[in-house]
Amino acid sequence: MHNDQDLKPETLAVHAGRNTGAESGAVAPPIHLSTTFVRGADGRLAHGHNYARESNPTRTALETCLAALEGGRSAAAFASGSAAALAVFNAVEPDSGIVCSADVYHGIARQLDDIVSRWGKQVTFVDASDLDAVRAAVRADTRLLWIETPSNPLLKIADIAALADIARGAGARLACDNTFATPILQRPLALGADLVMHSTTKYIGGHSDVLGGAVVSREDDEFFARIRNFQGTGGAAPAPFDCWLLQRSIATLPYRIRAQSAGAFAIARHLATRPEVERVLYPGLEDHPGHALAARQMSAFGGVVSVCVRGGAAEALRVTAGVRLFTRATSLGGVESLIEHRASAEGPQTRAPANLLRLSIGLEHTDDLVADLDRALDAAGLSRESRPHDSSDTG
Repeated sequence: MHNDQDLKPETLAVHAGRNTGAESGAVAPPIHLSTTFVRGADGRLAHGHNYARESNPTRTALETCLAALEGGRSAAAFASGSAAALAVFNAVEPDSGIVCSADVYHGIARQLDDIVSRWGKQVTFVDASDLDAVRAAVRADTRLLWIETPSNPLLKIADIAALADIARGAGARLACDNTFATPILQRPLALGADLVMHSTTKYIGGHSDVLGGAVVSREDDEFFARIRNFQGTGGAAPAPFDCWLLQRSIATLPYRIRAQSAGAFAIARHLATRPEVERVLYPGLEDHPGHALAARQMSAFGGVVSVCVRGGAAEALRVTAGVRLFTRATSLGGVESLIEHRASAEGPQTRAPANLLRLSIGLEHTDDLVADLDRALDAAGLSRESRPHDSSDTG
């Protein structure tokens, strides 16, 4: 029997946590929909499960798979990425500090501002790509450093190993949102992070048809026990069918994310040549400020490209109006390519530039996607003379 650490990610994606139907001989794992489980005559749990809010065989299989892929000791699956993040913030000790990336998924920022701060926890936002700024933001009461790398939507790169050292020196934990990179392209726990969070809705689900989240922990310690308690006692558990859908999709994750990354790289390089484009934000490009760091801690650069067109919100929206193959929708990581004017999606409190478009590259042929973007840029009528970007124009 192989140790999971000896297996390649492609093999783990297919086999980790996968249990065939022992009674029927079915190759595809069964879905356990039961909400309650039989006890023995002596009152003991005969099969290790009591009630589905606390555990379920299908959820356990998914958690085993996710922990193996990230190289962690334990994992907890949640009904959404937001629920997974909130479980981590809830586990932080009362009256302590949380330092968070300034460029972060807007739903996380809203949680910290609207919910976590009301729990008496002090929240500080900082540019996580600036190590000196992070050191200055960390205080004696800081217990959690939360980062995204690559970040959403500016695709900034944070030095996971260096930030792990900063967190450890302060007696804090480092949690990394690894949604954009997935465990196939980046392994934060191996670089020193204590926790990894995923919105499994995105690349892990991969088909825009299931909502979910997960937290993977390097250690099965008391802090992770609080996260697990939030899952069951707080009622943030995912449905068995959702867990089954996610594990089904994980089997193809290594091949999907690599193909999407290759497509994104080609599209980023092409868009950088268009005169209508002010700048392309993609860590695979050599002029990206975090390129060298991303090349060290990632095996590829991911499937998301952010583009700032010349002009403001009106010009950016004209580009989205002209696409035919890209779908105008939020989210990312699915097999279909999506385009989104991020400031409009985030609303009045957005920090996204008004001229920024976020592209999630799917599995269509890259040549077709390039042609679609070229057609949209041509139709939008932008030029080098378009009015300069106004940061106050939030769409």
